[in-house]
Amino acid sequence: MSDRTQFAVGHNHKVAMPKVMKKSLQVVIAALLTAGVVLFVMMVNGFLVGRGGTMGGLDVWLSFIGRSDIIGTIILTALVTIAFMYWQRDRERR
Repeated sequence: MSDRTQFAVGHNHKVAMPKVMKKSLQVVIAALLTAGVVLFVMMVNGFLVGRGGTMGGLDVWLSFIGRSDIIGTIILTALVTIAFMYWQRDRERR
């Protein structure tokens, strides 16, 4: 069994890389997407509440995302999700 796999970068473009690197890259992407969604929610909330505006939401997000427990939770959630997806896919092939 090969220890290399392909990572889809674009519509018809794939990059060959080791499986561990692909899983790590997927975790990083999931964590960044989660942080982006939280930023969006906090900025919209700041805009709708009207106290600090969207920049107030940015300040709240920066203090929120800078906490190590929040970063740890985001990364742990991404790791568990990626691991579950691979485990589920391996069980489907049997």
